Amino acid sequence: MGGKKVIIVGAGPGGLTAGMLLASRGFEVEILEKEAVVGGRNAAIEMDGFVFDTGPTFLMMRYVLDEIFALASRKTSDYLDIREVDPLYRLRFDAQREFFPSRNREATAQQIARLFPGDEKGYERFLANEERKLAKAIPCLQVPYGSFFHLARLRLLKALPFLDIHRTLYDHLASYFDHPDLRIAFTFQAKYLGMSPWQCPGLFSIISLIEHGQGLYHPIGGLHRISTAMARAVREDGGTIRLSTPVQEILVENGRAVGVRLQDGERLTADFVIVNADFAHAMTRLVPEQHRRKYTDKAIAGKRFSCSTFMLYLGTDRTWDIPHHNIIFAPDYRKNVAEIAEAHELSRDPSVYVQNPCVLDPSMAPPGKSALYVLVPITNNESGIDWEKETPAYRELVLDILESRAGLAGLRSHIVCEKVLTPLDWEQRYNVYRGATFNLAHNVGQMLVWRPHNRFEEFKGCYLVGGGTHPGSGLPTIYESARISAELLMEDAGIRFPFAAARTQG
Repeated sequence: MGGKKVIIVGAGPGGLTAGMLLASRGFEVEILEKEAVVGGRNAAIEMDGFVFDTGPTFLMMRYVLDEIFALASRKTSDYLDIREVDPLYRLRFDAQREFFPSRNREATAQQIARLFPGDEKGYERFLANEERKLAKAIPCLQVPYGSFFHLARLRLLKALPFLDIHRTLYDHLASYFDHPDLRIAFTFQAKYLGMSPWQCPGLFSIISLIEHGQGLYHPIGGLHRISTAMARAVREDGGTIRLSTPVQEILVENGRAVGVRLQDGERLTADFVIVNADFAHAMTRLVPEQHRRKYTDKAIAGKRFSCSTFMLYLGTDRTWDIPHHNIIFAPDYRKNVAEIAEAHELSRDPSVYVQNPCVLDPSMAPPGKSALYVLVPITNNESGIDWEKETPAYRELVLDILESRAGLAGLRSHIVCEKVLTPLDWEQRYNVYRGATFNLAHNVGQMLVWRPHNRFEEFKGCYLVGGGTHPGSGLPTIYESARISAELLMEDAGIRFPFAAARTQG
């Protein structure tokens, strides 16, 4: 392959995956990361002996990660100690009702019969129907959509009747469950995409099916260990990763990406460029507008973007008797979601997610202590909220919810260190456009061929990886985006790369 050079902008999950795959096949890979650590939004935050994941806190579709390592001639188990989380999570609806679903279908059905009488039959139908749908959907998400002709692929045409894209996720789940709270228990996963269940396409019911059917997983040490493992694999195969090296511009000459210019003025050339930066940020900050016909600043501003998150990372001087994953739903969940997705206003009675990883993984805090991760879905910066003004009061409101409803009574008196991230921080500190932490929204008009293409449309020699391209947000899909883009790059380099032959399909 002639030692062709690939520059990758960003050492997030997508950039690291692409780098790992290409380095394993002999490409000269150089990854440029503006931060001092790898991982991007999948990096570690360390404070006073406490370790937190910045963004994602669990792994689903574990087989996708195993496939990526296998494609790079490796075993995941040689790099990571991954444990299953059981139960999946604790869902708290009100003072009287908590639901602890797991992969044990019989136990979950018994809980449903007790908490939501009559809906246990709907659970059985959900599992049977959605497994068929998942089998149809996954192959459609594992291939690129570089033109409208790709929509005519036979596999997609055959799958369309099963994909439920004609109705919302909430309406789809209403066909299985009568009780509103149980519908929420199987639709809140729309938040993983930064969307409302009342707006998210019904296709994404496959996410809750994946959780219930395949489980959720935690790598010991934190989810960021996946990124450090991938970085190790890149280096083992001769790739380089330059940290604290921000890119100023993607260089384009004669309609082709030829390299990058760093913030310090250094110019680096390459045969191919892969962009793992936040898509909208990369377009509006790293690619001069003269090289963008489709993705002008105005066109980017007109896209639909996901919600954001308000984050608390809390080191405490004691442990807590709550599960690994906890979701405390707002009393009026639909109102809370509408405030985020439709009104773009600050929700005063929000839902809250709490990760208590030390119940499974004590290594993430000093002995006898806990590292609590708190996430509040919130509107993105389209709202114009003044976060410098609102942050102190919003922190207090979230702590009130944690102490009164999450099983963390007296939490304030046990906090020994903390970090707060707001939508403004996501935008200014992490270069996330509008602070939309889940990237472009996943409405039908921004999926498949309508999503930015893996082989970038604006100029040659450039490829996209991450949540802003096909197939979308979430770690498994980001890994898939990197696999698809690496395959396209190799095709353009004249190399046949048999990804399909290595598939295990979980």
